[in-house]
Amino acid sequence: MPHQSAPGDRIRVWYRPMRPRDSGEGHRVSTPLELLFDLCFVVAVGQAAAQLHHALSSGHIGHGVLGFAMVFFAIWWGWLNFSWFASAFDTDDVPYRLATLVQIAGGLTVAAGVDKAFDGDFTIVTVGYLLMRLAAVTQWLRAARQSPETRRTAYFYAVGVTLCQVLWVVRLALPGTAGLVGFFVLVVLELSVPVVAESRTGTAWHPHHIAERYGLFTLIVLGETVLSATNAVKEGIAEGEHTGDLVSLAAAALVLVFSMWWLYFDQPGHARLERGNSLRTALSWGYGHYLIFGSAAAVGAGLEMAVDFDSGKAAVGGIPTALAVTVPVAVFLVSVWLLHIGPTNECRPIAIGFPAAAVLILAASFGPAPIHLTAVLAAGLVAVTVVATHGEPQPG
Repeated sequence: MPHQSAPGDRIRVWYRPMRPRDSGEGHRVSTPLELLFDLCFVVAVGQAAAQLHHALSSGHIGHGVLGFAMVFFAIWWGWLNFSWFASAFDTDDVPYRLATLVQIAGGLTVAAGVDKAFDGDFTIVTVGYLLMRLAAVTQWLRAARQSPETRRTAYFYAVGVTLCQVLWVVRLALPGTAGLVGFFVLVVLELSVPVVAESRTGTAWHPHHIAERYGLFTLIVLGETVLSATNAVKEGIAEGEHTGDLVSLAAAALVLVFSMWWLYFDQPGHARLERGNSLRTALSWGYGHYLIFGSAAAVGAGLEMAVDFDSGKAAVGGIPTALAVTVPVAVFLVSVWLLHIGPTNECRPIAIGFPAAAVLILAASFGPAPIHLTAVLAAGLVAVTVVATHGEPQPG
């Protein structure tokens, strides 16, 4: 006869006590829910990149960069907090899934408000951000009730995050410059909550799992960059003019994105986390990825600008267009160097190659065919890393 489940077994299917996960758990991988979370959040990334492209192409460079940095913080911070919490406490039961789906809804609300945020109205973005963060508070309160060993830490997270959300609502009433200053003050406060909370009793996050989560989001952001560039090239070619230039630019863009992928994943992300294994390392690695994610998304906007320029539709000149690509690529390389490689890396060609390539790429902005030269330099750095790490003959 088939096995009949006891009532208690059925309860355990939809509800499990939220206890810390084993940070040394084998074969820990991203769950389908985490993958859905990433896919939905990249919608907001795409909206932010599209608005950045629009602002830069219109010549509103300072406004566009500032708006992108502000909106991207809301996207990135919601994603980061979910990912680290999941690494430490994921129960994958019904209450956990429902709270996560609310966070996803918040991320999509942020995406819906990106256009208005670039015009200075952060109301919709703030509403979406509150949905994400207050849903996270319910998770921390649950962890506090059911995990005695991390209770103080979980309560500090819940209280700290809640207070920040109250202040975000207050910020909406601040005019002009006061609102801008309030934004950066609140960013500091938000960043400070994990610093203080984790210094009490650290949560049991999983190095391999965290590295995979960050790697997957990097992949998705790079994919969004490819999609943006491809759509822009497609529109340009459809007009029947500048076809040769656009095909050449598309090839350079592919080489550039492929090189960025190679350079990020050439060094295993978890190695730094395991080697350092400290709060300082975790925070610097986790927070530092704001620059990696943001720069990767900004490259897509820059490539769209390059398509506009080659199609004769750009409102800005060649140097600003080139800088829209070369600056984020240089930021990406320096960030990967600092987080994955390090200036004291034993392999000197790699330790020196990343910052050297970043400087050369910035210089390429003022020369002929800057996007193509940037792609060549990035591919050259890939070649250096391959030769430096795999070039020695292996024993037979």
